[in-house]
Amino acid sequence: MSKKFWYSLMAVLILTAVVLSACGGAATQAPAEATQPPAQGGKEVEVFSWWTGGGEAAGLEAMIKVFNTKYPDIKFINAAVAGGAGTNARAVLATRLQSGDPPDSWQGHAGQELIGTYVAGGQIQPLNDLYESEGWLKVMPETLIPLISQDGKIYSVPVNIHRANVLWYNPKILEENKIAVPTTVDEWFAAMDKLKAAGVTPLALGEQWTKMHLLETVLLGTLGAEKYNGLWNGTTDWGSAEVKTALENFQKAMTYANTDSASLSWQDAAQLVVNGDAAFNV
Repeated sequence: MSKKFWYSLMAVLILTAVVLSACGGAATQAPAEATQPPAQGGKEVEVFSWWTGGGEAAGLEAMIKVFNTKYPDIKFINAAVAGGAGTNARAVLATRLQSGDPPDSWQGHAGQELIGTYVAGGQIQPLNDLYESEGWLKVMPETLIPLISQDGKIYSVPVNIHRANVLWYNPKILEENKIAVPTTVDEWFAAMDKLKAAGVTPLALGEQWTKMHLLETVLLGTLGAEKYNGLWNGTTDWGSAEVKTALENFQKAMTYANTDSASLSWQDAAQLVVNGDAAFNV
């Protein structure tokens, strides 16, 4: 069983953050027109997201600036809700959707969060006309469109792509401890053993969702792309010895992490590596 890790030729987890086009009310109501910009003249547009920290907030502010330049007569309502990975925001959104008070558009993730929740619930409308008029199908990655589509209808406008399966490291720490950049799970554990013995925090982690993210990556890094995909299409047995090894690897990886992870955001965890207070971050 190959244990090629982050730098091997594996499929990359694409977790795409998207802005969705809302219907005009609850799931039982007919969708309002949302494929055209709102009419000028004292109108409002509400965009709901959880982009409140670090570069996320800066990215949102940049988009708001562009919008305000193009549509100065439309009030942009920034309905951002703080909370790691959108946990709090999705709870607020669910309440609003159930009560028939949707924002004009909102943030979500490609895949089943989009298709299995909002599309299945009849809470958003397709945007094929917008894609065609703007020529987006010519520039969007072909592998992305199926993740935001159902029965040939496209339901979301991607504004960024999250790439997982990446190991970040502080080169100065590795050089000082004479450690080569690891390329396998076993090499990574050996490096972290050496760092731990030297009094260096090997792995920077943040709040709970970053641990789930780490689990996904360790599963992928241990199983390889084909068997990892098999976890979701049924061709890989969750009870197999290979999956057990992957879960044991995750359990071991957690022993190298900072003890204050529960109180840190993902940005805080990444900053530990930048500052030289930890060696690795996934």
